[in-house]
Amino acid sequence: MSVVIRECDSYDPESVYRAVESAIGELGGIRNFVKRGERVLLKPNLLSAHEPSRNITTNPEVVRAVARLCKDVGAHVAIGDSPALDSFQRVCVKTGMVGIADELNIDLVEFTHPAVVRDISKNVFKRIELAKQVFEADKIINIPKLKTHSQMLMTLGVKNNFGTVVKQAKAEWHSTAGTSRELFATLLLDIYLSVRPSLTILDGIWGMEGMGPTNGVSKHIGIVAASEHAILLDLAVLTMLNIEWERFPVFRQAKLRNLIDPSIEPSSFKGIIPDKFSKIPFSIPKLDSMNVIPKGLEALTRKYLVSKPLIVKELCERCERCRSICPKGAIKRVRNELTIDYDLCIRCYCCQEVCDRDAIRFKKGIFLKITERLF
Repeated sequence: MSVVIRECDSYDPESVYRAVESAIGELGGIRNFVKRGERVLLKPNLLSAHEPSRNITTNPEVVRAVARLCKDVGAHVAIGDSPALDSFQRVCVKTGMVGIADELNIDLVEFTHPAVVRDISKNVFKRIELAKQVFEADKIINIPKLKTHSQMLMTLGVKNNFGTVVKQAKAEWHSTAGTSRELFATLLLDIYLSVRPSLTILDGIWGMEGMGPTNGVSKHIGIVAASEHAILLDLAVLTMLNIEWERFPVFRQAKLRNLIDPSIEPSSFKGIIPDKFSKIPFSIPKLDSMNVIPKGLEALTRKYLVSKPLIVKELCERCERCRSICPKGAIKRVRNELTIDYDLCIRCYCCQEVCDRDAIRFKKGIFLKITERLF
């Protein structure tokens, strides 16, 4: 099983370095993935401009450890991403990436120019554009953060690759594929297969539970994980946190598309998960069962049966981040208040994802109410 989990209790620089080095070492060492002279692009989770202590983005110490290992073998290293809303420069300053780039003399690369994916042989979506820097690099190392996600349950290895979509196209994809969890999971897998990261290294030292990916609750997990296969890494983390795989849209689609060994099961990972992690309480979002919506009735059921976002006026600071990211223009300012037009809202929950003040909550839909009563 090509997933390695290492304990790491804090972001002490040398502790993180030893944990990352050990995890990669069990996979054959960094030289198994990176060669002298290669251009290596590190892709952390840089969702928005927040301090590392908020545990919204990949911690800089994990990025530093990976960068050090790559530079030690003579690679040319860069850190890149395309944040959802905030400017790339501001995100890099807030998240600590500027400090690492200055210290290690590596580049910070904003994803600004899209390029068409040429190899679509395994893709469901036949036209995808990703940042051109992805195709210019010799190797991609994916460095996600362990977090919950209000639409996709968890943000882990596979979903982190969505950051290679150039900023303005993210809203377009949410409009096209964000109307269904299954469709969006399919898109995430297509992007992962297109990016083809050589290695995924998960920052799970501190993660986020509850209604992530921005306004959940910080949770100390105490692990670093590594794998050549981001789907397997995601499943190993779900197993560790006692989350049923079938609740995870990415797993359902990966199984449907035969992207994982059909014989794999949670017990396959038991040997790599330290016993102390088997009883970690972890709160995940309660998702509507959108995968049971009859085909052709998606719009009707979303409107009347699926949970809808609500703006809590007492918490809203009218920054309009939610309005800026809404792919359908469903959020409007009316008499100095932000309101949601539910006839336009597609329940992609992008608004909740970017709200800094936890001012967007959910009114439970009938699907979720029934599920909660049954289970």
